[in-house]
Amino acid sequence: MLFMKVALLGSTGSIGKNTLAICKKFDLEVEVLVAGNNIEELKKQIAFFKPKIVVTASPNLDLNAPIILNGEEGILEALELSSSPVVVNALVGFLGLKPTLKALELGKKVALANKESLVVAGKFIDTSNLTPIDSEHFGLWYLLQTPREVKRLLLTASGGAFRDWEVEKIQNATLKDALNHPNWSMGEKITLDSATMVNKLFEILEAYWFFKKKEIDAVIEPTSQVHAAIEFKDGSTLLHLSLPDMKLPIAYALGVVDEVILEPLDLFKVQLEFKPIAVEKYPVWGLKEKLLEKPELGVVVNAANEAALELFKLAKINFFEIHQVILDSFKQFKKIRIDSVEDIFSIDNEVRNYVYSKYRK
Repeated sequence: MLFMKVALLGSTGSIGKNTLAICKKFDLEVEVLVAGNNIEELKKQIAFFKPKIVVTASPNLDLNAPIILNGEEGILEALELSSSPVVVNALVGFLGLKPTLKALELGKKVALANKESLVVAGKFIDTSNLTPIDSEHFGLWYLLQTPREVKRLLLTASGGAFRDWEVEKIQNATLKDALNHPNWSMGEKITLDSATMVNKLFEILEAYWFFKKKEIDAVIEPTSQVHAAIEFKDGSTLLHLSLPDMKLPIAYALGVVDEVILEPLDLFKVQLEFKPIAVEKYPVWGLKEKLLEKPELGVVVNAANEAALELFKLAKINFFEIHQVILDSFKQFKKIRIDSVEDIFSIDNEVRNYVYSKYRK
C-alpha cells in the first residue's frame, strides 16, 4: 500500500532528508514537518514541500506554514491534527517515545527510526503497526520473507569511530574523535552511540520486540554493505546486502515497492570481513544477554546512556566512563518492576537523577 500523505518527525536529520528525497521522487505529499533548531534547512523544506503543519523546538519563529507549533506538546498536537495515515518518526532519543505512542493511539502506521521507542517501551507497544526503517531491521524483515525455521538473527555493526583504536587510547578520546565515524555522516547522538556500541545494543532490543526472538547477535562488518543475516535451522545463511543508503528501507515503509531505489552492488568489488564485538573495547556489549533476558530494562540503559553522553560533552567524564555509567546504572536498577507506560517515565527520571548526582562532580 502506497501512502500518498506523510507526517515526518525529524525532517532535518539524515533520515528526514532521505525520507524527503523519496517523497520528492514519488510525488508524496508531506503534510507535517517536525524539526529541531536547524531552521535554515527547515525553511528550504517548507518552501519546496509546503506542509500544512510545522513544529519546531523554539516558539515564535517566522515560518511560512498555515499551522506552526512548538515543543513536545506541539508534536503531539500536530499528530492529532494530521490526516496522514503514516508517521515517519526519525526523532532522536527518549523524546521520540510519546509521538510513537500517540501515533499508534490514533491508528496511524509508524515508520520507526526512533530506536528508543522500542528500547524503553517495547513491552507496551503493539508492533503490528510499526515498520522498521533501520537498515538492519529492514534487512531482517526482508530475509524473513523466506519461510524457513530460523536458528539465529544477526545484525551488523560498523564498529564506530574507534574500531581500529587500541583500548588504552580510547579511554582519553575527545568528542571530536568520537564523532569521526568512518562510514557515515550522522547526527551527534547516534554517532556517539555507534562509538560505544550502545547503538547496536539498542538494535538488539529492537530486533527482539519486532521479531520476538531471543536468538540474536551482532558482528562487525566494516563496509556497512551487509545489513543483516539470518542463520536457518537447515544450516544455510542468507545475507542482506545493498549500498549503505537509507532510502531503501524508507521507500518500503512508505509503500514504494518494486521500484528502482538504489543501484545494485557490484559484487566484483565487494570484499567482506566479519569481526566479533570485543567486550574489552565495547564494555556495554556485556549487557546483551542480560537485556535479552529482561528486555524491559532497556529504559535503564537508555536513560543512563543519555545522561552519560551529556556528562561526556560537558567534560565531566571521559569517553570510556560512558560505559561505566551505564553498567553501574544497570546494576543499581536491575531489580525494578515495570508494569505500565507511566512507570517508564518515572524510572527514566530516576535513573537520570542517579547518574547526575553520582557523576556530575
